[in-house]
Amino acid sequence: MQIETHHYHEPHRSQHSGWLRASVLGANDGLISTSSLVLGMATAQAEPATILLTGMAGLAAGALSMAAGEYVSVSSQADAEHADIRIERAALDQHPEAELQELTQIYVRRGLEPELARQVAEQLTAHDDLAAHLRDEVGIHDLQRARPVQAALASAASFTVGALPPVLLAWLWRSGSLAIAIVASTTVLLWVLGYVAERVAGGGGIKGAWRVLLWGSLAQAATALIGWAFGVSVG
Repeated sequence: MQIETHHYHEPHRSQHSGWLRASVLGANDGLISTSSLVLGMATAQAEPATILLTGMAGLAAGALSMAAGEYVSVSSQADAEHADIRIERAALDQHPEAELQELTQIYVRRGLEPELARQVAEQLTAHDDLAAHLRDEVGIHDLQRARPVQAALASAASFTVGALPPVLLAWLWRSGSLAIAIVASTTVLLWVLGYVAERVAGGGGIKGAWRVLLWGSLAQAATALIGWAFGVSVG
């Protein structure tokens, strides 16, 4: 029997949740933390060179910290996945019939008739038994496998992108109102970042924009208050 194929494919968003989360987190962290550092130094009336050095140090330290943290975190996930793969491979070698029955019961619980569930389990086992069990029993999918190096590089890059605007502003701004410029530019960028993140995820955008803006503004307000309270020059 010839099976008719269709080329229609509806787009989904959830498969991008991993990289989207890391990218938004990195850019948001880079923008908020670096702009807050620069703003705190500006309100403390530090020298321009000191403000710029603070921003650059915050960018470098934050990017490396994000990369290291993401690498360690995702490596732990990868270790758990590799352990599950070894366990499942050993079980398939030692108890193939029990594993086949286990896969059959999974499909029965999902709504298939027992006979059909058995047929599906047998065909998937014949095609790739390990992949079938990893996907349907353990929940490990190829598209969502842990990749520590990729995650670390993506986090460092996204943090750097977020941190660059306040650093460039501290470098290029020659007016005395650097603090106001930092607040204004960061407010706009936070709103845009939140809006784009929610739109990419399939939402409307407005809610995400206000959510990111609220927490980012609180961080800026805290560091600005600290800088104003001490009001000392560290240049």
